[in-house]
Amino acid sequence: MTNQQKKYIKNRPKALLLLRNVFLKMCIKSQFCIVLLLRFRLKGTLILILFQVLDNMMLLIQKIAKRALTLIAILFFSHFAAVAAPDGQAIFKANCASCHNPLKDATGPALQGVDTRVPSKEWLYKWVKNSSSVIASGDKYANDLYNKWGKTAMTAFPNLSNEEIDAVVTYVNSVKPVTKGPEGISASSDSKEDGGWLYPLITLSLLGLAIILWRVNKSLRRVAAANMGTTTKKEIPFYRHKVLIAIAAIIVFIGAGFFIVNGGIQMGRQQNYKPEQPIFYSHKVHAGINQINCLYCHSGAEKSRQAMVPSANVCMNCHKGIKEYTGAADHPLVTAEGIKVDGTAEIQKLYDYAGWDPEKKEYKRDAAGNILAKPIEWVKIHNLPDHVYFNHSQHVAVGQIQCQRCHGPIEEMDEVYQFSPLSMGWCVNCHRQTNVQFESNNYYSLYKKYHAELKEGKRTGVTVEDIGGLECQKCHY
Repeated sequence: MTNQQKKYIKNRPKALLLLRNVFLKMCIKSQFCIVLLLRFRLKGTLILILFQVLDNMMLLIQKIAKRALTLIAILFFSHFAAVAAPDGQAIFKANCASCHNPLKDATGPALQGVDTRVPSKEWLYKWVKNSSSVIASGDKYANDLYNKWGKTAMTAFPNLSNEEIDAVVTYVNSVKPVTKGPEGISASSDSKEDGGWLYPLITLSLLGLAIILWRVNKSLRRVAAANMGTTTKKEIPFYRHKVLIAIAAIIVFIGAGFFIVNGGIQMGRQQNYKPEQPIFYSHKVHAGINQINCLYCHSGAEKSRQAMVPSANVCMNCHKGIKEYTGAADHPLVTAEGIKVDGTAEIQKLYDYAGWDPEKKEYKRDAAGNILAKPIEWVKIHNLPDHVYFNHSQHVAVGQIQCQRCHGPIEEMDEVYQFSPLSMGWCVNCHRQTNVQFESNNYYSLYKKYHAELKEGKRTGVTVEDIGGLECQKCHY
């Protein structure tokens, strides 16, 4: 027997005890699988090698754990910071998109670069929160802007904070112009940032690693218990655990209730509804490119309750001379499904409905002299419940509300869709926020108290709510 073997036999009990303790510590803390080491017969200097390997593995696992925790912390705080920052795009769409476009003039001026055009940021904050008070103060820039845009004061947004206004400015300045894509279809020049898949991939990887380590730890505990001669309690599968089943049932119950209630609230509403019409009529071509006033076709909007859909005769006022669509190169007509539309063929459809012969330049008539015309069966888009009263003239003529306030950027739509939800809450919020146009408006001459308070500077504006706009019988009588 050599001296090395004698030394091994003498120190064997202590070495085995130390090895077992190190192994159990690794099973519990590091969760690293070295089950096969239990089957090894330790001889000679193998113990010293194993100790060195175990120490190196412990250091490696500790480094990996620290880096993983650091990465998780960075992802968490970066996500939290992103959520905490105001969303300029969402704020713009909710408050500004009905009247403004980032790149071009609409009901109001284009907003891109607005921070460089106004006198100062503080001026911009005051203007957004209450433009009427800035105009009333005699500010030259404010009055020039007011006169340039038809003497219509911008809607006040007192609830917006300075940070939210800055977020909107940052968003509109980041919007890039639209470029022509393949097949003539317009496509934004903005491209999605590369690496957007990185965070989900890291999250899924960490989740998979956690599951693997959990299973390894469970297996190691079971093997360690078997080698130590102890019995382990049989675990119940998670899908049969009473607590988990109860929690899952509660979540399902709450989720079902939410979707049922939300579905009931949304019943009858049809925001973004875009039906196919018998003639492809582009508001972008007529109201946007050719600048045809909305009231030319919808003449009842300022005179009656209904805005009125124009008859074919109104269309023929122009299309007796316009026989073909010549703007296909600059603005090709495309449906929501991406199908190209022949504008000239759509004009021919109008002639068929109106009974017009473009070659003879006269209407087709029967033996009795009646024009062989038939009504255009337009599909109604904006529908209110029967128990709701809405008067277009009261809003357009008296309230001086722009069409885009309710119908959205109609001058940019090839196919019209319902832009606003038209819900009761949406209308009520508008009545709470919208200032009534008191100046040069005889309709409100009876409200002498409010006129006096405006002259004395006691109030900066009068909302629809102030004159009873939230009373139930205003819309339900």
